[in-house]
Amino acid sequence: MAVGGRRAAVAACGRWCLVILAVASALGVSGPALYWRYKKGFSSPAAGLMNFSISACGTNDPERTKEMEKQFVDLLNEELKLQQVVAEEHIHHMNATLVEAKRQATLYQREAEKCNAATETCEEAREKSEGAISKERKLTSLWERRARELGWQDSRAATTAR
Repeated sequence: MAVGGRRAAVAACGRWCLVILAVASALGVSGPALYWRYKKGFSSPAAGLMNFSISACGTNDPERTKEMEKQFVDLLNEELKLQQVVAEEHIHHMNATLVEAKRQATLYQREAEKCNAATETCEEAREKSEGAISKERKLTSLWERRARELGWQDSRAATTAR
């Protein structure tokens, strides 16, 4: 039975060691949180001071009101200056875009004028060549008629007639 009693003592000692380890682990995990909670609780103001309200503090102070108005005016001035800067940048961008558009329009106008001049030159050359061809046909017709009067026969017409 001594062996059985010894086993029971070892088992009881093991259980106590596990209990101590569990308590130490629980305190290790939750201890810092509990410490800060209690420390914070003691440093808070008394319950009677918790209802003290400061909402009416300084409402009738003319110097503070004047200072707040100055700050408001300064903020409005700064906002207006920023809007003016943005507007000036926008105007500058629009002017640059307008100058670029005018430059492109001038370039296209020059190209169109060149194209129109070339078209007019081509039309004049076509009219001159039509006039020259007309004169050549009349002259060819005249020479052909004279040649026929002198007995010339067209070899092309003879081969076509066969």
